[in-house]
Amino acid sequence: MTWAVVPAAGQGRRFGGETPKQYLTLAGRPLIEHSLLAVLSHDDVDGVMVAVAADDPWWPGWRELGGKPVLTCVGGGERADSVLAGLQALPASVSEDQWVLVHDAARPCLHADDLARLLAIGQAHPVGALLAAPVRDTLKRADATGHSQSTEPRDGLWRALTPQLFRRGGLTRALLAALHAGIKATDEAMALERLGLRPCLVEGREDNLKVTTPADLALAEFILSRAGKAPVT
Repeated sequence: MTWAVVPAAGQGRRFGGETPKQYLTLAGRPLIEHSLLAVLSHDDVDGVMVAVAADDPWWPGWRELGGKPVLTCVGGGERADSVLAGLQALPASVSEDQWVLVHDAARPCLHADDLARLLAIGQAHPVGALLAAPVRDTLKRADATGHSQSTEPRDGLWRALTPQLFRRGGLTRALLAALHAGIKATDEAMALERLGLRPCLVEGREDNLKVTTPADLALAEFILSRAGKAPVT
């Protein structure tokens, strides 16, 4: 049994506009619907817990998608708070040792092959795993005035993607430890790394993008159209 947790309580302020980006229309559906269907597409994923904002007026009220249960809980002010709330709200049938996928609500282009590979590799690893992509661009460090100060080596650097796969109990303890230390874990792997654990990096597709800007939304629609999941306009 594997469940997914999707933090969706954010307001997407960097995107702009009144509607949180996860509820914007993408290829005729709310963006979050694509993300949920993608993570629920694997036979081993039994259901999803979505952490939404309190009194969220945009949540469509789904009880199931793809024939699998969709549950909700109230998330928090930060991503880590919402993930922790989702973990704690999972059904009691999901034991501490069972695997949980955490996926971004605004990452609609997850490919089925990446998800299958993550589950296979992650469940065979003692800590767990995350999808990631090697950094391929040249990296610059800026000074305080916004000028290029130096070129940073990119060897060994990866961009963290989602889903990320960890055991329910271990991830819960790691997130609580970061919270009590006053540290904002920007992804789940960071919380585990703080405890000296080393998750496995599973190379994922570059087009598994997170929608952050209006340009990202247009690109996501193009990617979905190429995959046959959206109409070509």
